[in-house]
Amino acid sequence: MVDYGIKIWGNDDFIIKNGEVCLSAGSQPSIIKIVKQIREDGIRGPLLLRFPHLIKKQINSIYTHFKQAQKEFNYKGEFHAVYPLKVNQFPNFVQNLVEIGKDYGYGLEAGSKAELILAMALNTNHSPITVNGFKDDEMIDLGFIAAEMGHNITLTIEGLNELEGIIQTAIDRFAPKPKIGLRIRLHSSGTGIWAKSGGINSKFGLTSTELIQAVKMLKEANLLEQFTMIHFHIGSQITEIAPLKKALREAGNIYAELRKMGAVNLKAINLGGGLAVEYSQYKNDQRRNYTLNEYANDVVYLLKDISNQKNEIEPDIYIESGRYVAASHAVLIAPVLELFSHEYTESKLELKGKNPQLVEEMYDLYTSMNSKNALEYLHDAIDHMESLLTLFDLGYVDLQDRSNTEILVNLVIKKAVDILGGKHYSEILNIQERVQERYLVNFSIFQSLPDFWGINQTFPIMPLDRLTEHPTRSASLWDITCDSDGEIGFNVKNPLFLHDVDVEEREYFIGFFLVGAYQEVLGMKHNLFTHPTEATIKLTKEGYEIENLLEAQSILDILEDLDYDIKEVQYSLSQKIEESEFLSDKEKKQVLGELYTFLNDNSYLKTVSKKDTTDEIVYKESEILHKSD
Repeated sequence: MVDYGIKIWGNDDFIIKNGEVCLSAGSQPSIIKIVKQIREDGIRGPLLLRFPHLIKKQINSIYTHFKQAQKEFNYKGEFHAVYPLKVNQFPNFVQNLVEIGKDYGYGLEAGSKAELILAMALNTNHSPITVNGFKDDEMIDLGFIAAEMGHNITLTIEGLNELEGIIQTAIDRFAPKPKIGLRIRLHSSGTGIWAKSGGINSKFGLTSTELIQAVKMLKEANLLEQFTMIHFHIGSQITEIAPLKKALREAGNIYAELRKMGAVNLKAINLGGGLAVEYSQYKNDQRRNYTLNEYANDVVYLLKDISNQKNEIEPDIYIESGRYVAASHAVLIAPVLELFSHEYTESKLELKGKNPQLVEEMYDLYTSMNSKNALEYLHDAIDHMESLLTLFDLGYVDLQDRSNTEILVNLVIKKAVDILGGKHYSEILNIQERVQERYLVNFSIFQSLPDFWGINQTFPIMPLDRLTEHPTRSASLWDITCDSDGEIGFNVKNPLFLHDVDVEEREYFIGFFLVGAYQEVLGMKHNLFTHPTEATIKLTKEGYEIENLLEAQSILDILEDLDYDIKEVQYSLSQKIEESEFLSDKEKKQVLGELYTFLNDNSYLKTVSKKDTTDEIVYKESEILHKSD
């Protein structure tokens, strides 16, 4: 059984049972059975499944590990966590998160006016709100309004001009005031592509000189008592623990120095985000070199140690690790529409009465291959392929000979892989890169996996069933956009193998895991493909319930989002049909009904296997007739 690295990235959230990917909680329902149940109502295209129990698991894990660390080191400060809304603002995620986090005191972090409004509306008053990012007077006013509503809110200052705005607003508004945090610009930074968000040249934060000036400004405005937190961030997806330790020592010393300057209400250090998620499916490509337990222990121990050395109180600890909480809760499911080299079968061979010698030899290699000669014949077939292509370019063989050659070399490679199994793995891998199978998958990389396209972020990928069968096809995944970048290509270092399937006879679904962080909010409407149909799956004692089923936006919806006048679009279409010289009145009515159906459906493809074809056609025809009446 091939497990697609599920023990590396799965976090015990998913298991393989009876050849299918299943949830490891509750009654361990099969994901493919959930997908098929949703599709019974005629829904096609990609699906995004949300699992709230995985949100709870991650939140509980964070609080549990930090509480254990506090107990182990007799730490006197408190622990708090807030969720950065920028990671995923979709309501079916955020509303579940807020409800689950209520019992933990889990708060929200906002980085814009819209996010702050959401936090003010959804957060419970006792859970903290932190506000990061650049702020104008209106955003500062919103922060004061939140405090006046009773929220436990901290406005983190990114620059001295913002502090001037807070000082002025404090004069003009009512008595309740928000807490004030200062973001500090550390010399320490993380590693990887997000390292630039930390360090002395990072986008945000105050230098040592500006920190001293900020304390003076707060003293002069009689607001020093509102200064309760310092905040730093060394980067998202921190894969190594060492940079965090260095940053903690630097931040801990700044904390102690600021308290000595008179900031006696400064009692909290906010570590920002960065707690990493392991996306790799392969042991040789694992990125994170620490566990949550190690992370929590290091944070608590180091801050206690620095506080003791400096004879200061142990600070409250805040973290903002949204990726860790959000990533695992969502799984993207997309059906395969076609295998592009599926025609490479014996039935497609059209050998002549007299074939070129190399074609005859290639056929002999295929038919006489066995375990003793498989590797040798594999090499010979590749050589023959190159020779025949040269002969074709020179005009010595025709297109039929070339077609037979392409089919035969693929048949030889498939047979060799089956015979050799795991032997000569690296050599077979290099050969398979040249004849990889292209799987056309019904989704948009730009909409659903933008980080793959933008920063080459990998995500765990695996089929949802047939996991007791050995996959033999080296796979490249093509999305349905008309863009050559819409491909997850075969990678020899991190190879993806899928099954050789006939999707016209049996549907084949691909799961993309850990997509719950950033992918939805960064997704783009390339080719006007929209956010896929989504559903929330709640586990019950008996099994599961499908809730909040929200179909993908229709074509009319997406055009309206782009500020098209959809009434004008519909009118233009109907006028052109009405004026058509090629249609009878009856035909015009039918075409209008068909167009109405298409406009109110999404852009994803509707291809299904043969066993579902009849039902699908009946559904479409009845839909058209109903709409056109």
